[in-house]
Amino acid sequence: MINKRSYTASCHCGSVELSLQLGDELVDPRRCDCSMCRRRGAIVASVALADLEVVKGSELLTLYQFNTMSAKHYFCSKCGIYTHHQRRSNPHLYTFNLACLVGDNPFSLHQLLREGVTLKDGVNHPSDT
Repeated sequence: MINKRSYTASCHCGSVELSLQLGDELVDPRRCDCSMCRRRGAIVASVALADLEVVKGSELLTLYQFNTMSAKHYFCSKCGIYTHHQRRSNPHLYTFNLACLVGDNPFSLHQLLREGVTLKDGVNHPSDT
């Protein structure tokens, strides 16, 4: 059984707040080079849909979709910060922006990050073949 703890993530202005249930290590911490991720530059990790809850500001989230319209990317409509998205490659997972974790510095990375950050080839996404 994985022991999970609750974490808070928020956008820059604090209008959108997420509650995350995370285990002892981050799941698949990475950067992606698809056209969207390469421009936003976020380091992300994955979490089960049931382990991410929008607890504040859901009405302020803006949905952006492109290409296959499968992934659902969410941004704060006030400050523009990308908070999370529902994955295209695995729609049973959300991916969240590590920089939105309250109290953690994304440049020293999160204390749960032990394996390093990988680069995913989003330009040649498996769903495109």
